[in-house]
Amino acid sequence: MAKLFKTTFNTTLNTRFNVASNNLMPKPRLALLALVVSTVLGCAAVGPDYQAPTQLNSTMNMPAVGSNMALPDNATLWWQKFQDPELNRLIQTALEQNQQLAKAEANVARAYAVFADSNDNLWPKAALDSSYQATRTPAEVAGAANSQDGNALYNRQSQLRGTLSWDLDLAGKLKRASEAANARAESAVFAWQDAQIGIIALVAQSYGDYRGAELRLAVARQNLANMQQTEQLILARRDAGMASDLELARIKAQLYQLEASLPQFETNKSRAFTTLAALLGFSPQQLQLTKAAADKPALPALKQPQAIAISKDLLRHRPDIAEAERQLAASTAEIGVATADLYPNVSVSGFLGFISAPGLTLGSDQRAWSVAPSLSWQGADWTSVQARIKGAKASEQMALADFRQQVLDALRDMQFSLESYNLSRRQQLIQQQQVAATSTAVALSKARFDAGNADFLELLDAERELLAARDEQARLSQQNFQLLVALYRSFAGGIDLT
Repeated sequence: MAKLFKTTFNTTLNTRFNVASNNLMPKPRLALLALVVSTVLGCAAVGPDYQAPTQLNSTMNMPAVGSNMALPDNATLWWQKFQDPELNRLIQTALEQNQQLAKAEANVARAYAVFADSNDNLWPKAALDSSYQATRTPAEVAGAANSQDGNALYNRQSQLRGTLSWDLDLAGKLKRASEAANARAESAVFAWQDAQIGIIALVAQSYGDYRGAELRLAVARQNLANMQQTEQLILARRDAGMASDLELARIKAQLYQLEASLPQFETNKSRAFTTLAALLGFSPQQLQLTKAAADKPALPALKQPQAIAISKDLLRHRPDIAEAERQLAASTAEIGVATADLYPNVSVSGFLGFISAPGLTLGSDQRAWSVAPSLSWQGADWTSVQARIKGAKASEQMALADFRQQVLDALRDMQFSLESYNLSRRQQLIQQQQVAATSTAVALSKARFDAGNADFLELLDAERELLAARDEQARLSQQNFQLLVALYRSFAGGIDLT
């Protein structure tokens, strides 16, 4: 975007400058102006030239980060690896309609407009203007003033001129201001990219919350159906004189406890739904989601996830780090803007045109021109200039500290998200074995209970453990998906786990 903008801007600027010069300046003066332009623009600007930091501290080299940061080609497509059409649709809609992304995109346009205005200050400013004036002086006044016959006096005058003004920028103040504006515009682009990654992750996480609530609700209802079957068994055994009212009361208490958990899952589902609607720019009434199969709801998952190790090169895919680095570059350039006030500023203004006589004719006799060079210097306000320089240097140190901390935070987030995901996968695999073992224990307890070799409490405990294991399995499935999304978010989509 920056390269395309600069090409268009320079083409427009050169065209405008050439037209104004050809119309208002003789050819020899145009050649002299071109020589002055090349000389002035070739002067070095005051203040430090920006160098990307190479160390985080005295013992740790800086990873390969800088203004050349870019997202990997597949960074904005990682969610498609889940092969969930509904998730793909939701994310695409959010990228098109989310209001935070619209704001970030507008901020990019505003930042480049500021850069265009700042960069344009390096060049002469040309303008064309014309005017016409007619006046009538009453006969009494005209006669007395001109000693004539007392007739009214009419006066008409017209002007046509081209004006030109130019700040020569000998100290490079405007050049440094343009550098700062350009860096902040590039920072806005990276902020927009980071907002996109963040919104994608939020949509995926909210979708996981929604499907996770569906899954836990389905598991709870399945457990409820199983417990109701056990209740019918206890009722039949009580009627046959083989079970007591105490056993029936205990199974009912467990049923009520399970039923009491259903509203919480419904609440979680509703919260995730309304969050999704807001992320997509919809009202809750407008959002439509496909319903999962009632008998087998599931969360999106990778087929064969694998563990990976952190590489420092992956930091270059983090747009938030790139944004902080561009802010540092802008702060460095602003030191030059403040330092330039230590030097005199030279500017030239003038006009070339025609001023008509009362006859309203325009010709060589009516041609007029003026040249007005000026010099200004803020040396008399030396203390204020030095204070601004110190402030600019302090702002650079703040930006450098922010950048270094951003890198450290990114390394922390990447390491923690990777470890959390790997541990969650291990926990999920172990818990699956627990569900299998608990299911076997329930089946054996029922067989022993039916054969009269075990009491009801043994069966009830086994049922309770199975209910808890199934709910924990659903919870871990949701947790694993959320940690996987967080992993992709922390790596800005720059990893491949399949």
